Amino acid sequence: MTQTPSSPLPADLPPSIHTAYGYVREGIEVAQGWILSPAAWSQFALLVVAYLVARFLAARFLPKVETLLRPADAGAKGALSEARRVAVRFLPLGLPLLAYVFTGLGENVTRSIFGSGAVIAFGKRVFLLLAARALVNSILKDPFLKVLGKYALMPIMILYTLGLLDPAVLKLSQTIVGAGNIKFSLLSVIRGLLAGSVLFWLGRWSTGQSRTYIVAQETMRPATRELASKAAEIAIFGLSFLLLMNIIGMDLSTLAVLGGAIGVGIGFGLQRIASNFISGVILLLEGQATVGDFVELDGGEAGTIVKMTARAAILETYDGRWIVVPNEDFITTRVVNYSDSGSANRYEAAFSVSYDTDINTIPDLINAAVAKHPDILDAPYPPDCELRGFGDSGIDFAVEFWVNGLDEGDNKYTSDVLFLIWNALKDNNIEIPYPHQVVEFKNGLPPVAKA
Repeated sequence: MTQTPSSPLPADLPPSIHTAYGYVREGIEVAQGWILSPAAWSQFALLVVAYLVARFLAARFLPKVETLLRPADAGAKGALSEARRVAVRFLPLGLPLLAYVFTGLGENVTRSIFGSGAVIAFGKRVFLLLAARALVNSILKDPFLKVLGKYALMPIMILYTLGLLDPAVLKLSQTIVGAGNIKFSLLSVIRGLLAGSVLFWLGRWSTGQSRTYIVAQETMRPATRELASKAAEIAIFGLSFLLLMNIIGMDLSTLAVLGGAIGVGIGFGLQRIASNFISGVILLLEGQATVGDFVELDGGEAGTIVKMTARAAILETYDGRWIVVPNEDFITTRVVNYSDSGSANRYEAAFSVSYDTDINTIPDLINAAVAKHPDILDAPYPPDCELRGFGDSGIDFAVEFWVNGLDEGDNKYTSDVLFLIWNALKDNNIEIPYPHQVVEFKNGLPPVAKA
């Protein structure tokens, strides 16, 4: 096999292997130069001194700083207490950052004396690598950020520490990928993926914070709070998208092509998604149904709206089931809202009395008994007992009453009223009939056969 004059490796090996071998040889030569250089040993000594001083100061002062920052009450709430807890979490960065600062001071000294500072500059990069490692292992708690730090930040810091980051960036910027007329460098793609990941996390976090703040504004109507929350979410993610396009270097005019593709998608397969999104915006603007309302749909589904998304509303029934109802159903079908901002609702309880009863006394007796319930309203109408008909076994009555709320879940209005009716009738010796039949023999009883 033939060999190139500059490399002892066979010439027919891939260029990448020759390049890697060149970097290895260069690293060995640099290491040999450092070992034989008095200036390099002086810089090594300064690195050791800077690390020991940083370790001494960190051991002595960081525990005091932690005691000062940590809130005295572990359960304390508020922005200041939360900021102090966050500051405590960043204390593991103290040691490597102190070493980095002291190394920087030593670098100025060595460069002024020896005119060289390559070793101490490498040491500074090592301390930054240790700071990044502490950030990923001890500070980041969010699973997404932890994965991003482990598989993105750490490789970048390792390349930076070894002095290979600039060559890697140059190589990635020269590698072009794309489809059709759209071309990107591989560096732009990687930068876009990293920036998109960070912006997505920031957008999700910002949306959660803004939603928490908006929901806490009790003076706003529920529909207004929901609309403000959705508007904030759209604004945050829209801004994140524009920032991402700017970071990867995409001309915003090219979004016209993307908009055309989305239009075709809506025309062929996304009509229902678009319809549900627009219906959700209409619901939020009109406020006909919002979070907290108890609604019954035309199909028989009934429950309390616990969440409204861009596509659907989530109903929770009183037996604990969640029903996902598309927003479009609230616009195109009949919806009964039983709890529009706590409006009163009417119910009725039916009962019967015996035919031996003086029915003229029943309305006043029952109205007075039902009115004793603390949740029964006098407005818009007080309890109203009505004669409904003459049944097979007794005379049928029903009492209508109004309450604030629903006769479901924790509320047992109808049950309570029936108990009041039962006790009132029993106290006045009024019989509550039960079903019975009377059999009449027109020609007398049939003869009984004698044994």
